[in-house]
Amino acid sequence: MQKGGTSIKLIIAAAIVIFSVIKYFSSSEVNEITGEKQYISLTKEDEIAMGVNSAPQMAREFGGLSQNVQYQELVKQVGTKIVNNSDARKTNYPFQFYVLADNRTVNAFALPGGPIFITEALLTRLQNEDQLAGVLGHEVGHVIARHSAEQLSKQELSQGIAGAAGVAAGDANSAYYAQVVANMVNMKYGRDDELESDDLGVRFMIQAGYNPEALIGVMDILEEASGGSQVPEFQSTHPSPSNRREKIKAAIEKYKSN
Repeated sequence: MQKGGTSIKLIIAAAIVIFSVIKYFSSSEVNEITGEKQYISLTKEDEIAMGVNSAPQMAREFGGLSQNVQYQELVKQVGTKIVNNSDARKTNYPFQFYVLADNRTVNAFALPGGPIFITEALLTRLQNEDQLAGVLGHEVGHVIARHSAEQLSKQELSQGIAGAAGVAAGDANSAYYAQVVANMVNMKYGRDDELESDDLGVRFMIQAGYNPEALIGVMDILEEASGGSQVPEFQSTHPSPSNRREKIKAAIEKYKSN
């Protein structure tokens, strides 16, 4: 009886894995800007709606929007220049650029579909417009490369496989450890996303007439803001600043020679 029960669990687990894998690989398309084949279940319209709906809550978490009109105008102006004078304009994402009131958290991020935010804490540390263009170009890269949508699809696949492991083993611990492994895999994808966005940021900066070397200076600012303390790179969703500097230099050489 026990043997039969184990067989049933394995069959159910296999079915869950097969369903998860088929669902993931059945939604593939080639990104129009990066040329990369991606597995994404969300449409661009879904991404845009997700970004619009989540933007107010994200802003509240950082103290709301900055009341400094000059900051807002500067970031909007530079962000719009990046989009309108680079390949980013071909995507038709409704990009919007905002400064957040948080003057302690050094951060910038993009939401699916176009909303892009930078905190006052990071903005006031930047030394020139080129560095700002580097930060915003990097975040535009996240949107265009559809990293959020890609991550959602990968998480669905990981969760399906982790759930199958729990069913097969018949205990919660197996599912837990399988999920830990899956999370580590997704961290690697996250670091790859950051490096791809640096590459795209360089590309957009050059196309828009900005100095891409300024993005290397941004790495110095981020490293200084972190106090120089770093967790091992394989445990972080962001690559080390030294790794990013080397990749940025390589991207500059690549795009300047095109």
